[in-house]
Amino acid sequence: MNTEKYENIGYNEKIPLLSLLKNYSEMDISCFDVPGHVRSQGVSILNDYLGNEIMNMDINSSPLMDNVSNPNGIIKKAQELLAKSYNAHKSFFITNGTTQAIHVMILSMLSPGDKILLPRNVHKSVINGLIMSGATPIFIQPEFDYDLGVSLNISFESVYKAISDNRDIKCLFLLNPTYYGACAQLEKIIKLCKDNNIKVLVDEAHGAHFPFHKELPPSSIELGADMAAISIHKTGGALTQASALLINNTVDDKKVLQTINMLQSTSASYLLMSSIDGARYNLDINGERQLSNALNLARYARNKLNRIDGIKVYSPQDLKSKGVEFVDETKLCINVKGLNLTGFEVYDMLYKNFSVQAELGDLYNVLALISIGTTKKDVDRLIKSIEIIAKTKKRSTKIKDIEIRQINTEIGINPREAFYAKKELVDIKDSLNMICGESIMAYPPGIPIISPGEIITYEIINYINLLKDSGAYFTDAQDKKLNKILVVNDTASIS
Repeated sequence: MNTEKYENIGYNEKIPLLSLLKNYSEMDISCFDVPGHVRSQGVSILNDYLGNEIMNMDINSSPLMDNVSNPNGIIKKAQELLAKSYNAHKSFFITNGTTQAIHVMILSMLSPGDKILLPRNVHKSVINGLIMSGATPIFIQPEFDYDLGVSLNISFESVYKAISDNRDIKCLFLLNPTYYGACAQLEKIIKLCKDNNIKVLVDEAHGAHFPFHKELPPSSIELGADMAAISIHKTGGALTQASALLINNTVDDKKVLQTINMLQSTSASYLLMSSIDGARYNLDINGERQLSNALNLARYARNKLNRIDGIKVYSPQDLKSKGVEFVDETKLCINVKGLNLTGFEVYDMLYKNFSVQAELGDLYNVLALISIGTTKKDVDRLIKSIEIIAKTKKRSTKIKDIEIRQINTEIGINPREAFYAKKELVDIKDSLNMICGESIMAYPPGIPIISPGEIITYEIINYINLLKDSGAYFTDAQDKKLNKILVVNDTASIS
């Protein structure tokens, strides 16, 4: 990188983009470019609420500050440091969350009709990537924990069988970890794919912290995955929506950048990009210490919570069933079915009654994330809140008698075909055996119960009704009350 143009401003080589942005924001410049607030001069209410410094650092691309669409200066330098920290060949800043990074991976590697192998419990962004690419999914059912009522991860054996049955698979898409912290036998699976000339793409949204502590699961890039999408904002400390895409030298980086430029704004946020730079630096310098604290707090919380009658927080040893090799201990999956309350109800109680914000609730569990910013005071508040709920909020109905089973889905038509087909809303009770025309999911975690192109079964109808009755929050469906469902009504129109 030519540093001559930066000499009059100065920057810190350890945090190049963050430090240069800060120095640039303090320069006396008359701005006749975007953004229209012009360095905090135009919208005083934003200054009052966000602060002048933030507003002054909200800039657009310039010759000095480089351009993320074709970085050759300060952004390139910052991305090189990020790649080094994650042991990747190259990294790319992503400012529309890991959703965008997942879309980039799929569109970079797959053409219409190509087959991709993937677990059924993927995030909705993967399904949307398939719609955009026209690729054909081959789903693998992950292992299922019936006590927890959640899907875990896919087994090596299931991947081996799927590859044997589908010799023309081009890519495998993996989760490392799942929302609940379960990691597959990644090293064996990646080797199997390499032996069969299959590229490995990994959604590592919830594992951005993995490389920075030896007691955490290994990262996919270190184990040889071709591409990985990481949410640095989720577990690495960057601002919300700040993510990154990591690649190994088995991938055409020029094609990747071309795809990024199709999807990413030409006005990518410098606040988000510089927060990646700062978060990466913090993980390099403080990550091991902060993550040791997080692991200790998670183990402390697990021990305390497991003493509460009706509460069970599963340990890594409990979860290492078939298909799970490593578990991220910083994800506390608090099973509350012993209270005869749903996780949705406990999630709401924690916030409304105790000002405790959990990550999610499901039928059986509340998920709490212990991160680099979590304090013991926060953890003790969570524990005390659960203690009070356990003593005062039990009820007679038998939540634990609700049988949660893994739903087996069947693909009727390609997701892209279903997306573009003619569709209509029908009563959900009348939708049996029809082809679904939309994604339906509870959020979080945003894993589709059914996706475009899949066939609606009794199991799916009953599960949707069960979640409705339990207070789940649904997204993406056209009928917000989910009395009706969007179905494909003219398969003859599908090209």
